Amino acid sequence: MGREVRGGLVTFFTMAYIVVLNPIIIGGIPGEPKNADVLGHVLPLSQVAAVTALVAGVMSIVFGMVANYPFAIAAGLGINSLLAVTIAPQVTWPEAMGLVVIDGIIVVLLAVTGFRTAVFNAVPAELKAAIAAGIGCFVAFVGFIDAGFVRRIPDAAGTTVPVQLGDGNSITTVPVLIFVIGVLLMGVLVVKKVPGGLLIGIVIMTVVSIILESVLHLGSGSEHSGGWALSVPKVPDSAGGLPNLSLVGNVDLFGAFTRIGVLAACVLVFALVLSNFFDAMGTMTGLGKEAGLADEKGNLPNIGKALVVEGTGAIVGGAASSSSNTVFVESASGIAEGARTGLANVVTGVLFLVAMFLTPLYEVIPSEAVAPAMVIVGAMMIGQVRSIDFSKLWIAIPTFLTIVSMPFTYSIANGIGIGFISWVVMAVAAGRIRTIRPLLWIVAVVFVLYFMREPISNLVS
Repeated sequence: MGREVRGGLVTFFTMAYIVVLNPIIIGGIPGEPKNADVLGHVLPLSQVAAVTALVAGVMSIVFGMVANYPFAIAAGLGINSLLAVTIAPQVTWPEAMGLVVIDGIIVVLLAVTGFRTAVFNAVPAELKAAIAAGIGCFVAFVGFIDAGFVRRIPDAAGTTVPVQLGDGNSITTVPVLIFVIGVLLMGVLVVKKVPGGLLIGIVIMTVVSIILESVLHLGSGSEHSGGWALSVPKVPDSAGGLPNLSLVGNVDLFGAFTRIGVLAACVLVFALVLSNFFDAMGTMTGLGKEAGLADEKGNLPNIGKALVVEGTGAIVGGAASSSSNTVFVESASGIAEGARTGLANVVTGVLFLVAMFLTPLYEVIPSEAVAPAMVIVGAMMIGQVRSIDFSKLWIAIPTFLTIVSMPFTYSIANGIGIGFISWVVMAVAAGRIRTIRPLLWIVAVVFVLYFMREPISNLVS
């Protein structure tokens, strides 16, 4: 019981940033062009934050009670970016959310019919291990980015190197130093097998961050020198208030098909379905293997129910205008604390519901205090490579591509797609065409179309 509660707490702390980040990605300020739809309308920031916490809380609890896995659910970062950058400029926000609902309905139907489970089970065990290891690399990379330990080099620098350590390959800010200390502290606690080591580390680094901010006044926003990446660690001025949930139900199911045409709308739905389908599948594969819940082939028991509930997250998220909700890879932090059942999800979900009313409180914890836990979790998950036979190149090449593609393209779905395509090609080259299941052929072809969706969309329009 104690491990489940600790796991639920850690999972919430590592993914609570979504309540702040999702409004930044899809929300906007009336009268400003950022994140405006085709008519110039925006989703108000405070309202997006409220529905983000609401749907994350409800879906995490439902997933925990129905599927009994410690995989928390919230607004997926890939799809909300796709909505803000690609879809909303072509349609209205209610129409964009309508496409998300349709995407969720399709994903649920694929899960109910057993197709999604069949695809899940058709993935070779080595590729599942690579997916888990790749997610570990992805989680760690996200932690590095969130803490500012790894930064993008501005194009004006005239260099071919896209990223660097800190600023000029040097740690120059206090928040990044806090991250480095946090990684070492949590690493020591985990090595010493201290119960709740990650949770203890997050709490300690949060307290240290609050103290340093009160003394040094580092400010907020990455654009300020010495500032924090996302939220300022300080005691909030108010405890919050009643959330504004007026965005719930603000959805237009078929308006996009009228506005941009059936074919163009179908291409957008196709992109949403592929992202939803394989992001969640890959995440649950990695989390299940890390938690020791999968069998020797990497399959999860009762995965059908889990996939149905996860798909429902897209329907509920679209209907509430919070974007598609999916299983969060940050759940690995809770698993590292010992979470193994849906009880951890219930704890996480309740905290998200509380966050609706206590909005300033979840902003107390800076990403620099949470990101170290993600790096430690990445170190744990990369161990899945031990079950991959790298002496066989036809296995080594696709598994390697799967692992490195996830952090390098900042997408779990991309890594899975590249892995599927390269696995089929290498297996054929090795004379092992009979080992490739029919579904794997189908999925590989679908991913080829997925990666070509931009030129296909241009042809359609």
